[in-house]
Amino acid sequence: MIDWQQHIRLPAMRTETHFGDRVLRCFVDRPPSLYAMLEHAVARYPEREALACGDRRWSYRQLNAEVDRIAAGFAEHGLRAGERVVMFIGNRLEFVSVLFALQKIGAIAVPVGTREQGPGLAYILQQCGAAAIVFDEALMPRLPDKDAVPSIRLRMYISDADVPGAGDAAANIAYAERSTRYDPAFNRPTINELQFVALDTLSGAPVTPAKVNEEDCACILYTSGTTGNPKGAMLTHFNIAHSVIHFAVTLKLSHEDRAALAVPASHVTGLVALIALIVHVGGALVIVPEFKAAAFVDLLAHEKISYGVMVPAMYQLCLLQPNFFTADLSAWRVGGYGGSPMPVPTVQALGKALPGLTLVNCYGSTETSSPSTIMPLGLSAIHHDSVGIAAPCGDVRVMNVNGEPVAVGESGELWIGGPMVVPGYWDNPEATAKGFAEGCWRSGDVGSIDAQGLVRVFDRIKDMINRGGFKIYSVEVENTLMALPGMVEAAVVGHPCPVLGERVHAYLYIPNQQHDADAVRAHCAARLADYKVPEEIFFSDTPLPRNANGKLLKRSLRG
Repeated sequence: MIDWQQHIRLPAMRTETHFGDRVLRCFVDRPPSLYAMLEHAVARYPEREALACGDRRWSYRQLNAEVDRIAAGFAEHGLRAGERVVMFIGNRLEFVSVLFALQKIGAIAVPVGTREQGPGLAYILQQCGAAAIVFDEALMPRLPDKDAVPSIRLRMYISDADVPGAGDAAANIAYAERSTRYDPAFNRPTINELQFVALDTLSGAPVTPAKVNEEDCACILYTSGTTGNPKGAMLTHFNIAHSVIHFAVTLKLSHEDRAALAVPASHVTGLVALIALIVHVGGALVIVPEFKAAAFVDLLAHEKISYGVMVPAMYQLCLLQPNFFTADLSAWRVGGYGGSPMPVPTVQALGKALPGLTLVNCYGSTETSSPSTIMPLGLSAIHHDSVGIAAPCGDVRVMNVNGEPVAVGESGELWIGGPMVVPGYWDNPEATAKGFAEGCWRSGDVGSIDAQGLVRVFDRIKDMINRGGFKIYSVEVENTLMALPGMVEAAVVGHPCPVLGERVHAYLYIPNQQHDADAVRAHCAARLADYKVPEEIFFSDTPLPRNANGKLLKRSLRG
């Protein structure tokens, strides 16, 4: 049995009851809130670099000053504790300062990916009853008008004056009705009025940090919505605190680490596994506005990055860059990955090129505030088919369709428990009742746990293909396809068949490679049972379709 005690020195833990009736294993010493993580870092490392993005760099003292200014401005405009504020902001310094300013006044941050389009944004604003939105100026055309979301009374834009072609904010908002009428009871605009305010003009009297309970909601993150409307997972201060401690202790991170934020800041990985985590340990976060593999490799070398978390395709793209093999990447110590399995050839190629880099498989989700399982350092190459063991305070179970535990090694649905699991979805009791049971989140993933405690994830329940009674895990076929030279993305789905029920179809993105379907089938036939070999293969000249959170949209491939 693989146990965390064999690999790290764990902080003190104890059993506590939270969220009504959840009996959980918890860390004794933990931050009381997300904002407290920043307070602690500022107190310990005021002059250390906290954030960098291009030529802009802030120390923790400077970050704190920005947070104080923005929080004062929020309060001056009438935003109150518990109100929801949507953050429609890309990867930039202001994402972090706005996030912690909202935490300082006790508001609930609702980060939304910048790939989201107008209808999806309008739905999120309406569903959470947002009081305000902070957005990048360039994203203004996607904002719904004031009548579509009557709860919003304040819109704050981040000027893109230094971005070529971004336009002039004043011209962009010329159509807007500005309000100077206030409700004297709350010193704020009346509910149907609207203001536009530039973030860099915010000011006001200094505010005292709001008193929050650790079980209060800190952030709402909307799940990917691959079917139907997205659900708003409520990440509490308690959830986030345990997730950052899980990462910090298992990956042995400290204030000396420098991390690269190359995934969206609005995603649970960016928000928790990078922003909150690095602030918690007092390290430095280098923000990447847009991932371009060659430029990213140069950044890794120039900034002496020691830690990052990316999806496997990003590692694969880095390996395709000539400068990856000439740049000095000796500082890169820990490379986390998740979202999909890392192909064995990619693991082997990274190990050969960067022997000092330890790859770590981290399996998690929005509903688990990021990590559910983590592979102990150094074991990913040995157990490449596993996503690791349960996080120190976590609980992973394998259940059958009747909600009963299965025998060791047998497959079933993975249920995730622990202090990092959210209490439910915002204003959606039906989805909460369906998605959670016995204090656990029902992941919808098919997996198993072996005698060593190693967790394996085979597929999404809904993505499993039934071909003439043979059950096919699309992930297994996708892993086989990813071993092909130059493969960047592979998606396998079932297409309806009147005879067999479903047939296996594959969609591939192999840039700059010859498209040879017969060679692909031969490659698969040598490694898979015949019924698993894709019968139809489609080559794409562009990356495969993904939703606003970056998750592959298999439903669009099924047709």
